[in-house]
Amino acid sequence: MPSTTPKTHFKTIQKFGIEYSPSTLTQYVSQRTGMSVIVVDQKGPKVLGFFALATEIHDDSGAPHTLEHLCFMGSKSYPFKGVLDKLATRAYSTTNAWTSTDHTAYTLDTAGWEGFAQILPVYLEHVVLPTLKDSGCYTEVHHVDGTGHDAGVVYSEMQGVQNTQGELMELRSKRLLYPEGVGFRYETGGMMEQLRILTPDRIRQFHHEMYQPKNLCLVIVGEADHVNLLQILDDFEGSILDDIPKPDAPFRRPWIESKQAPPLAKSSIEIVEFPEEDESTGEVMVSFFGPSCNDTINSTALNILLTYLAGSSASVLENTLVEKEQITSAVSFSTDNRPATVIQITLSSVAAESLAAVEARFFEVLKDTAAKELDMAYIKDCINRERRQVKFYAERSGSFFTDSIITDFLFGKRDGSTLRDLESLREYGVLETWTDQHWRELLKKWISDANHVTILGKPSASLSIKLKTEEEARVAKQIQSLGEKGLEELEQRLAQAKAENDREIPKEMYERFRVPDTKSIHFMETITARSGTAREKRPLDNPIQRIVDGDSSELPLFIHFEHVRTNFVNLSLILGTESVPVSLRPLLSVYLESFFNSPVFRNGKRMEFEQVIMDLEKDTISYDIGSGSQLGNPEVLCIQFQVEAEKYETAIQWLKDLLFDGIFDLTRIKAITKRLLADIPEEKRSGSDMAYAVSMVVNASPASIGRARSALAQARYLRRVLRLLNTSPDTILSQLTSIRSHLAQHSNFRVLVIANVEALPKPVSSWKILTSDLDISQPLNPLESRLSRLTSTGLSPGSSAYIIPLFTIDSSFAVVNSHGPSSLLDPCVPALMVALSYLDAVEGPLWTSVRGDGLAYGASFSRSTESGHILFEVFRSPNAFAAFSASKSVIEDFVSGKTEFEALALEGAISGIVLGIASGQASMASAAQGSFVRQVIRGLPADWNDLILERVRAVKVDEIKNVMREFVLPIFESAKSNLIVTCAPIMEEEQVKGFQSLGFKPEVQPLAKFQDHYGLEDGEDGHEDDSDEDEDEGDDDDDDDDDDDDDEKRETIAEKH
Repeated sequence: MPSTTPKTHFKTIQKFGIEYSPSTLTQYVSQRTGMSVIVVDQKGPKVLGFFALATEIHDDSGAPHTLEHLCFMGSKSYPFKGVLDKLATRAYSTTNAWTSTDHTAYTLDTAGWEGFAQILPVYLEHVVLPTLKDSGCYTEVHHVDGTGHDAGVVYSEMQGVQNTQGELMELRSKRLLYPEGVGFRYETGGMMEQLRILTPDRIRQFHHEMYQPKNLCLVIVGEADHVNLLQILDDFEGSILDDIPKPDAPFRRPWIESKQAPPLAKSSIEIVEFPEEDESTGEVMVSFFGPSCNDTINSTALNILLTYLAGSSASVLENTLVEKEQITSAVSFSTDNRPATVIQITLSSVAAESLAAVEARFFEVLKDTAAKELDMAYIKDCINRERRQVKFYAERSGSFFTDSIITDFLFGKRDGSTLRDLESLREYGVLETWTDQHWRELLKKWISDANHVTILGKPSASLSIKLKTEEEARVAKQIQSLGEKGLEELEQRLAQAKAENDREIPKEMYERFRVPDTKSIHFMETITARSGTAREKRPLDNPIQRIVDGDSSELPLFIHFEHVRTNFVNLSLILGTESVPVSLRPLLSVYLESFFNSPVFRNGKRMEFEQVIMDLEKDTISYDIGSGSQLGNPEVLCIQFQVEAEKYETAIQWLKDLLFDGIFDLTRIKAITKRLLADIPEEKRSGSDMAYAVSMVVNASPASIGRARSALAQARYLRRVLRLLNTSPDTILSQLTSIRSHLAQHSNFRVLVIANVEALPKPVSSWKILTSDLDISQPLNPLESRLSRLTSTGLSPGSSAYIIPLFTIDSSFAVVNSHGPSSLLDPCVPALMVALSYLDAVEGPLWTSVRGDGLAYGASFSRSTESGHILFEVFRSPNAFAAFSASKSVIEDFVSGKTEFEALALEGAISGIVLGIASGQASMASAAQGSFVRQVIRGLPADWNDLILERVRAVKVDEIKNVMREFVLPIFESAKSNLIVTCAPIMEEEQVKGFQSLGFKPEVQPLAKFQDHYGLEDGEDGHEDDSDEDEDEGDDDDDDDDDDDDDEKRETIAEKH
């Protein structure tokens, strides 16, 4: 009987199951164009696509980066800006892209195969056959606007990073590591001065050279239909053959057939200054060349060795330089996989006057380590732990294999032999046989005795002034040379480019693509069971609940189980914070940092903190303590362990020992406090973070643990803590003991267990380990809420507006909040979800008016039901006011009816909500955590996702208008919103005047305005310890900021196009 399998030009190179993951990898290559395709089959609701091209360039023009943006401006068959993203949104998809030094990758993130298959050929045509019009290059890359200022999406992005500490140090390091003619030497994002002269022809030339199918690899992860996939790709190839370079034409493979980096002939060390008012701390960055990324054994060994050196507080470098000598706040490492892997070790928050001395000490410790026998038991623990972590993350993350696959495409063998290394974890078995000699030879060869490049990052206030002065002079000269007529011509040219870009997309182009059926989306299912006081919710009757009931032993502890098919246990203990006195809440930062990093009484003996860490690493995959933000409540604390199922009781024992028997050792607490203080100057260099920081001060009361633990609160408070540790140590140690006694109460405990409950012998009774010595008679305390910890201004936003100049940034950021719903059960929520999804859509109204006009890298809305706020963010803008004003006009036009809602875009908005729900279930663990958050934290029914989808599909246009009028428009009204802007000093006057024109009354204030010591007295007048913060003691009514524990929208806008 003849085969029913359609003929294809794609040849199967190999197919194999991955031994340590429920995944199968299939590798194809086109015999017609050379295109590579690798599919990783995994169960789940999401299908992920990564379309990677090796991109090598030998200049700083930024051409690779510009294509990452311009490919979304239209293609041969779809020559309209935004058509790809509008179609993708309707197909439960979102697109994105990133540019690395060695490749550019385009992503397609979809709920279900049907939507993915629909968008795939459209997307690939945008990548291979983009329009690349002059008008798109003008608005998207760089232009000078009618006021004489430089703008453009790419330009704005690079303006925001080019003069930051990390970028300046990284660029100089690359210049020293690589000679001219080696692609790794260059800034592929583009230097501002190069972007200002980059031409469309140069961009088109680079695309012609690099964007060929033979240089393209499609990586697809999820439940893929292989027959359908190959048919789509065959049809796509047939449609482009006349428009691409001939497939058999000569082609030089980037990076492999290029000039290679020679070994470093000598070591070098240079000082790189970066703009910063606070000149107290800098950074040391040391780079080495390592083994080839195709050398699996040595590359894996290098990762193990780096973990041994700097993986935790018990590791050699961290323990010596951070914990004992306290000359840096952290030693971190990273590797860039290349033909000669780059090893980078960074020493953070080093006293500026000691940078060279600390670098010298770093190498002394390395050489001393290489000269002595290593701790082989710890080395083997590191091997075993990394192997466990690989298995864990391979199960948990859909994109876990993506980096390895792209690296293999860039640098591996085309026959698939190097890719086959993903099949097993045999390398760890090999490394277990290595002797001390093997490991020390590795250390000497690649690190301790190797030539290297050291960059000493030194803060400079004078450089801040110099950069500001030079930029002002450049812009002034530019305006003068253009003259009034030239500026008018530029304004007209920009308007013409916008008009060309914004041509209306024919409706029939959308209508050819129907909204896919949600039946192709295979949502994850979990089974809930409850024990103890958790059972007071609606009774459950399922097989897992019966297992739990059979082991309950009347234990009253609140335990929520989510049963999933997994080999691991995710265990979380949620701790309420209401009983902790407000005056002690800033000290939570020290308590949390010391939790896993202090001595412990265990089995009747004192265990030093190094041994605690080593034993924790031996027993776990990972462990953490912090706020409950990821669980939807930023005002609680959460202790988490990820362990293998057989270590379930071991993790519970660790919880008990750490909670009740940790020792507040004076030496350790001093070291931790110094480390936390040393990190603060670096935290305050981020414009986005500091905008959210000040917003937290304005909106959250001192009772909020997010505010209490923020960088601005800690700057003043911890300095006083450190002084008290020297003069009256018992005061702080007793306060830490008090915090523990308030937290470690049975009435404060809620437990979440995500596991294969059938594999746990004693899922409930094991918890007697934790509760055996506790008073279990007290009722469970209610969960805290951010809403109850707001200031009067946070409860009723309006009339608060601040402009904060920062010398460390070259752009501007804005964060604005107004009143919003405080419960997902509020009847307005479905309409509000649709409204914000509509506004925030890629190539949607906000996108085209702000990003499309080059006013900012991004602008977006979000909801925070925890605080009852609607938030609006302008991210990395040459003029935050202009972006704010444009956004205001968009909303006003919708509310007034001047702009009508598009039916197809509304379909896309609802599809975006579907994708968001699917993203919350990307893995079994995330689906289980989402179930807990809905039921326990939010108080929602278990089937809330189904209910909300039904409700959003029923939303009418009038309802959307109403919520925009009630909740979104007030963002732009001075009497109903709180406004925070951080900006470069050169932008201060422009921002003030702009916002004043809209009725705001912005105050220009330094960051120090928003600090507080929470009433901590140290026997001093406070002047000396606060002087370097330029604080005004009369401003103590104002407080601090938020850092990584804010429940509100904190993530920076992704590398979107």
